[in-house]
Amino acid sequence: MRPPPPLLLLLLLLGGRGAAASPADSLSQLPAPRNPKVHLYNAERVLSWEPVSLSNDSRPVVYQVQYKYASGSQWYDFSVDSIGVNCMNITTMECDFTPTSPSQEFLPHLNVSLRVRAKVGDLVSTWVRVPWFQYLRNVTVGPPENVWVTPGEGSLVIRFSSPFDISPSSATFLYYVHYWEKGGIQKVKGPFRSNSIVLNDLKPLREYCLQVKAQLVWTVSKLSRLGHLSNVSCYETAADATTKLQQIIIIAVGIFLLLLALAGACFFLVLKYKGLIKYWFHSPPTIPLQIEEYLKDPSQPILEALDKDSSPKDDAWDSVSIVSFPEKEREDVLQSTLN
Repeated sequence: MRPPPPLLLLLLLLGGRGAAASPADSLSQLPAPRNPKVHLYNAERVLSWEPVSLSNDSRPVVYQVQYKYASGSQWYDFSVDSIGVNCMNITTMECDFTPTSPSQEFLPHLNVSLRVRAKVGDLVSTWVRVPWFQYLRNVTVGPPENVWVTPGEGSLVIRFSSPFDISPSSATFLYYVHYWEKGGIQKVKGPFRSNSIVLNDLKPLREYCLQVKAQLVWTVSKLSRLGHLSNVSCYETAADATTKLQQIIIIAVGIFLLLLALAGACFFLVLKYKGLIKYWFHSPPTIPLQIEEYLKDPSQPILEALDKDSSPKDDAWDSVSIVSFPEKEREDVLQSTLN
């Protein structure tokens, strides 16, 4: 049997290669998701990626997410049965696997890896893998929440809640307080294990600003993650007993001096404007009774009565006698009187 011509052999080889490469070419037409990122903030755990776009296909693109522990080799789907989250054939560009209960979260001390791929009908893209992460090692710790401050006598009582809930057997929180007198130098107190902190030895009636920060400490390996500071808030401390006594004394002395100044001013005004004050308080002249009766009843013979009352009367006088003594007799009279 004669061998096939070289040209026919080349065509057969090219045809075979084209037939074998067609499935791969079909798969390569569906690009994989790009830039997958894991977001770990407090209790939030989200895998996100950039969408896949197709120019010649109007069918919807869905995504599939899987996970596995670094210690194993098997990949598991993000299904409700396995981890309580459905990230199978989703159309969104993220998979939120934040646990709703302790039984639905990854073990915090184990390394976890994730991967995602795109699907359109029977076409699938290649898997895009995210580097492994460890929740307690890589989580971003936010500031404490619900910070509530009560001013005291030269003190501030600070209460707050932890950034997120965590199992005490795995990790714990330590807290630090950054505080400063407004316009002064910042100071730091801590660590505290309690969610209620008292700042003592503060100046009364002064305004202080503060921020609270949490630190996540891994119980097993002693690793820690320092959290973010809370927003700045300022409060004025209340007065202590000594300051209150000083305020009472100052107020009493001020009132006394004010009353004394008012009394002195009134006395000075009375002396200066005595005539005017006397004029103001002088009783107004009154109408004689006869005229007032006449004004009430002009028919009364009031004029005759007035004329009668005004008639001249006999003058009354006292008699005075002047006795004169000679000089010699006056002395004898005075002498006899003294004796």
